[in-house]
Amino acid sequence: MDLLDYLVLVAYFVLMIWLGRVAMRRVKAQEDYFMGGRQFGKWLQAFAAFGAGTGSSDPVNTARTSFTSGMSGIWSTMSWLFVTPFYWLTGVWYRRMRHMTLGDWYVERYESKAMGAAYTLFGILFYMVYGSMLFSAIGKVAAPLLGDTMTLGGATVQLEYVLVPFIAVIVIIYGVLGGLTAAYWTDMVQGIFIIILSVLLVPFGLKALVAQFGDPTTDGLMEGFAIMHQQLPQSMFQLVGSTNSSEFPLYRIVAVTVISLIGIVVQPHFIATGGGSAKTEFHARVGLVAGNLAKRFCTIGWAMTALIVLTLYADNAEVMRDPDRAWGIASRELLTSGLRGLMLACLLAALMSSADTYMLVSAALIVRNLYLPYIRPGASEAACLRMGRLCGMIVIVGAAVVSLKMMNVFQQLQLTWIVPVIFAAPFWVGLFWRRATTTASWVTIGFTVVFFFVAPRLIPVVLPSLQESSSYTIVTDQVTTRVQREATPSDVRRRLMEIREYERARAAAGESQSPEASEIMGQAPEPLALGAPVFDTLVTGGKSIYWSGGVEPMQGARLVVTQSEQEPGSGKEVVRRNFEGPLRGKETFRLEFLIYDFLGVELKKLSDSMLATLELPIKIVLPFLVMVGVSLVTGRNSKESLDRYYCKMKTAVLPDTEEDRVALDQAYIQRQRLEERKWFPGSDLEIERPTLLDVGGFVGTFLICFLIIGLAIWVATLGG
Repeated sequence: MDLLDYLVLVAYFVLMIWLGRVAMRRVKAQEDYFMGGRQFGKWLQAFAAFGAGTGSSDPVNTARTSFTSGMSGIWSTMSWLFVTPFYWLTGVWYRRMRHMTLGDWYVERYESKAMGAAYTLFGILFYMVYGSMLFSAIGKVAAPLLGDTMTLGGATVQLEYVLVPFIAVIVIIYGVLGGLTAAYWTDMVQGIFIIILSVLLVPFGLKALVAQFGDPTTDGLMEGFAIMHQQLPQSMFQLVGSTNSSEFPLYRIVAVTVISLIGIVVQPHFIATGGGSAKTEFHARVGLVAGNLAKRFCTIGWAMTALIVLTLYADNAEVMRDPDRAWGIASRELLTSGLRGLMLACLLAALMSSADTYMLVSAALIVRNLYLPYIRPGASEAACLRMGRLCGMIVIVGAAVVSLKMMNVFQQLQLTWIVPVIFAAPFWVGLFWRRATTTASWVTIGFTVVFFFVAPRLIPVVLPSLQESSSYTIVTDQVTTRVQREATPSDVRRRLMEIREYERARAAAGESQSPEASEIMGQAPEPLALGAPVFDTLVTGGKSIYWSGGVEPMQGARLVVTQSEQEPGSGKEVVRRNFEGPLRGKETFRLEFLIYDFLGVELKKLSDSMLATLELPIKIVLPFLVMVGVSLVTGRNSKESLDRYYCKMKTAVLPDTEEDRVALDQAYIQRQRLEERKWFPGSDLEIERPTLLDVGGFVGTFLICFLIIGLAIWVATLGG
């Protein structure tokens, strides 16, 4: 990067801080700070949803999976696609709640301030860990552009130790000053930047393809697509049906859609970006759906960039060693001065547009559900604003510290995908069933924490013998699939690169290389001719069923072939192996698989995708069974509280606060009329009959989801 690139970065940061200063003038009360006065239209809501849902790691991760698996790699992000139509319905819920935090919802529905406090603790932990992941991605994203290290005061420091605190300070400045209004204004700017990022590399990459493999004087940019098809195996352009896409079968997508839908609605930021800060219910619907669909469209651009990089740099050892760097290397090599700075600004924007929202939502939870109920019940609006600004700073600083101190933060992040399950069942059941009780909610929260988080960690401590029990150290079959095809130009270039790297390594080792080192290096790669037979080898399975950290072979354990088959004429060979001998389980015990074993499921034969999928149904079903079962045997909540709550959820929001309050009072007086709008009038089930707008928007969004898949397939066939 040169001076112009750094000037672009500085200009971007100055713009963010200026927007925060301008937004600060609008903040007079808690609702202004935490919810922007609920005055946001469709566009700002859309960019807020887009920004909060798109992190700096998303383009890089999608590019990495597409780089290694082809177009089928988009399913690592697209697996959430079919959650989007449901947002058309949930956006209305958050607006009708009329709350500043989801903690307020638990307090109202279950008449329990303690539950709001418990939800707040969950929210703080969730966003510190989740935010730390976003900060941690900075090093991987920026290293190819800025270098792995920087020199400060004569000392060499890792890049992330400079960038993470700097970005945290910028987010704190504009977020603390202007609240949600500043966050949404900056999200709009950052969202535009992210969309630019999603398409910026494609034309530059196509131009480079034509320059390297075609004739720039006669070939246009579209010829670059044809060049990709000439250089890469055709399996790299398949969305479904290829060996690489086998990890995203239909049942996996369905299961992920269900667990994502159940968990995402209780993530704390959804009370704002999910529609609670919108002017009207319609603005809430459109903003939430449009913002999430925009991310899915961008995913196609990220995947195409990866294929362009794979075509251009098949012989680049740096990118082949670490596909995570593909995006940064492409930016460095393809973009001109100034645009490299813009690209880095775009990637930082993806981080900041998520972090600012998380900061404000966490601050709102602390003020609304801890500070006001327990510490200072009569606090003024000014005192609440001061506390909100202070708490927002603490959350961002905490996330930055966790990012820098925790070496394995990405592994910790895996927990955040299932942590929302703790509060999911009380939310869903309480939303639609009057009979859901406070006691049942507490029991469900406790059961979920113990069964899914505490017990799996205690079992290896209390019963260490389980770690070596042959009944609980079984693994799925390791399946090696070899498919023969003809070598493409990119295969030939990659093989030449491997030969060069091998020769360089041997030369570096010198004449004194020991026999042991020579054995480790192995034989030199053989030259590869265009069209010669090559094998794509995919190894799956070998996964521990009961232990999250897998198993380690003990003395005497070895892999043996249990089955081998070859399809005549196809060049495809499949070999199954499994362990013989003692094994030892590592990390936590997965209790849910005891249920499948009891039901007689043959666990050893499961594929990786099926094994991962089977983790989800138990996490979905068990908390709901506990919630419903305990509710049936415990006392109901007060009728007046339930009547007011369900009347509110059936009453459309009016933009004017005073008119909306009058409408709510009138609805409570005439609540019998609202009862007639239910599917089952007179029952405890509070499910309203859908309107034409509900059905039309839901179906229309589903059609757009299929349109996105169709667009991805069409883009993959360009030039083929």
